[in-house]
Amino acid sequence: MSTTIATRSLIRPRRGRMIAGVCAGLARRFGTTPTTMRVIFLVSCLLPGPQFLIYLALWVLVPSED
Repeated sequence: MSTTIATRSLIRPRRGRMIAGVCAGLARRFGTTPTTMRVIFLVSCLLPGPQFLIYLALWVLVPSED
């Protein structure tokens, strides 16, 4: 598998995760840092919407790097 394909897929990494690795996986997918993704998620929680449910769904549906 080439590096380009590996960085574009959405996989929860084994390292760099705080809770479930969803933000770290999204950060890897979109080419940003996990901290930036976590801040975006926390700010989005201040807005109305199903952000927490989406996070839980990604935790269950996105495969782990294992």
